[in-house]
Amino acid sequence: MDEIKFIKSASGLKDLPRDNLPEVVLCGRSNVGKSSFINSLFRKKNLAKTSSTPGKTRTLNYYLVQNKFYLVDLPGFGYAKVSKKERDEWNKLIRDYLNNDNIMYAIHFIDSRHEPTELDIMLNELLNSFNIPCLILLNKIDKCNQSEIAKAIKNIKTFFSNASIGDNVILHSSITGKGRKEIYTFLQNLFVK
Repeated sequence: MDEIKFIKSASGLKDLPRDNLPEVVLCGRSNVGKSSFINSLFRKKNLAKTSSTPGKTRTLNYYLVQNKFYLVDLPGFGYAKVSKKERDEWNKLIRDYLNNDNIMYAIHFIDSRHEPTELDIMLNELLNSFNIPCLILLNKIDKCNQSEIAKAIKNIKTFFSNASIGDNVILHSSITGKGRKEIYTFLQNLFVK
């Protein structure tokens, strides 16, 4: 499943691909590591643009995998240094986009160093309201020691009652590769027959 290519950035629904391929949505707060995840998962250094500036992704970015499905990188949410008008436009774009029959799954990125925020809870509720099944990725796990990892797992189970490590929650690091095999297997099981 190593074949991946960037297809397009969509700033509105009119720009979405029209081929009706299934889609897996990558979503989460700004600067949670979605671009690094794409580069690490497919071992391609600069496929997705990474930035230390939160809120850099402002479009829906489409990546075609194996000519079978799209990974769709959503704009990160919750970053304050954009205008209210711009934030409202992003929110509308994301809500409109999620009402989309091609979406098979969402991967919700949560920074393992912090408790899930109100925005994480809202995103989880939003995905549920559209009946989109969700895998939680506890990201940046390499930045935590063992007791911090245990606390991150406890937090996830507290905030999301159906969370189960190894089932619908995966510990992940783009730096060490932890969780890469599990994500890879998850995507293969979804799409690669």
